Amino acid sequence: MFTNQKIFVLGMARSGYEVSKILSSRGNTIVLNDAKEEDVQNQEQVKELRDLGVQLVFGSHPEDLLDDTFDYLIKNPGVPIDHFYVEKAKKLGIPVINEVEVAYLLIDKPITLIGITGTNGKTTTTTLIYEILNEAFPHRVHLTGNIGYPLCSFLTKIKTNDIIVMEVSCQQLENLEKFNPHIAVLTNLSPAHIDFLKSYDNYKRVKGKIFQNHTKDDIAILNIENQDVLDLTKDIKSTVKYFSSKNTINGCYIKKNQIYYYDKPILDIDKIKVSGLHNMENIMASIMVCKELDVSDDIIRKVIYEFKGVEHRLEYVTNYKGRTFYNDSKATNNKSTQIALSAFHSPIILLLGGLDRNQDFHELTPYMENVKLIVCYGQNRMKIKEYADTIEKKVEMCETLKEAVDIAYQNSNENDIILLSPATASWDQYACFEDRGIEFKSLIKEIEEKDENN
Repeated sequence: MFTNQKIFVLGMARSGYEVSKILSSRGNTIVLNDAKEEDVQNQEQVKELRDLGVQLVFGSHPEDLLDDTFDYLIKNPGVPIDHFYVEKAKKLGIPVINEVEVAYLLIDKPITLIGITGTNGKTTTTTLIYEILNEAFPHRVHLTGNIGYPLCSFLTKIKTNDIIVMEVSCQQLENLEKFNPHIAVLTNLSPAHIDFLKSYDNYKRVKGKIFQNHTKDDIAILNIENQDVLDLTKDIKSTVKYFSSKNTINGCYIKKNQIYYYDKPILDIDKIKVSGLHNMENIMASIMVCKELDVSDDIIRKVIYEFKGVEHRLEYVTNYKGRTFYNDSKATNNKSTQIALSAFHSPIILLLGGLDRNQDFHELTPYMENVKLIVCYGQNRMKIKEYADTIEKKVEMCETLKEAVDIAYQNSNENDIILLSPATASWDQYACFEDRGIEFKSLIKEIEEKDENN
């Protein structure tokens, strides 16, 4: 498979680069196309691919570049599903797949594959599963997928009986057909990525593809408190196991400030460093996965009690002069911000704003009880100000995150939470949400240094 064929790779980035390397080593003819100009690409990677014989076409999408001589189109997950090359490939009968599907089909050793998806919590859950399993099975566990490490980059490193822990996004699932994780987790479902997948129904359909090749020999771990999850999975063929944040169930659940696994107490919640009910759900999903691989309670406790969360995901930054700062830059939709607001009971100064994606901020209203001030910035700041006025919340408007942080600090008191949870994509001012979160943390350091020098 994938030998001596002609393959079109649409989109460079990490996945396009890695899949092109792997496929070129198998005698394939590779054409890689990316709309960004060559001078903004990673120059070392460009040179490497050229040296491997990959034809690189940057700066545009020539209409005649894709024709019926190609055997596959491999789409970068970030490329729109209705891109004209994708539509043309379908008309020509060219299979449209992605880097994950290629890598999965090229794995030639018995391994255990764990796939984690969901609207929120998948990165934290993936990271926690990896850290527990890596403690239990050192040198056998690989962290990959949407978390930033393409599966193709591990193909030469995978050994017999290794374990792959993989975050799988809806953008990746859209073009997966034969991919089949032995254990699949669906953390939760709520409306997201409608701009990419066009409707919530389609988004849910795509998320359900993680179970599409399951049999009773495969495990599905599900959030029993999410009705959309239950509706989506009612007909899957997996062996289904549940976790619950609200009720005592036959599975993993919370009772008397402890987390239980099938009626046995596993964790004392007071000893867990990360906060919020959503993180308890992430932890329970992680426990369910690791118990399928017979990890001991002692290892689970050790790792979870030491776990401080994932960068940019309700990340504790510092407590300065009684103000506690949290970086939740990964909150690019209303649901993520709802979760963040639910985690605190102290007064909150909320930083909202970014790229306008036509979301309705009124979805945040039931969670705004503890918010004393909204500081809105970015492209959609006026829309947020208008929303704040309708719910009679104090609001300050500015253009940049730097201004927003200064305003938040100036208006804060001891015991306040200063929370960056933008509910919006970062692309109006940043290349990615990580850059936004990094700047937020650096701005807090600037405040501390300025105060110390005065």
